[in-house]
Amino acid sequence: MENKEEQSEIHGRDLDEETLFIVSQTFKALGDPTRIRILNLLFDKELSVNGIAETLHLKQSTVSHQLRFLKNLRLVKYRRDGTTLYYSHDDEHVMHMLKQTIEHACHH
Repeated sequence: MENKEEQSEIHGRDLDEETLFIVSQTFKALGDPTRIRILNLLFDKELSVNGIAETLHLKQSTVSHQLRFLKNLRLVKYRRDGTTLYYSHDDEHVMHMLKQTIEHACHH
């Protein structure tokens, strides 16, 4: 965990283009209800594309498309078991932010 001095240095500096891009893409990912549903489902378990599609009542192609987007941002990862890919979240910071945001929304 960062100390207050490190936090101050991070928050007080001008952001470089790469950092701005990553932050904006992360918020773009979290700006889509389907991606939020997928990430929330993967919060504490891993699932196949079919498992996600069945649980969320979505088309497999929709889930695959959204997982590809999330994987490119390194928000999800997968492991292969035979011909099946199992997805899980890959960024504790973003998952923590998502959980806090959901909790905040539930209290309104």
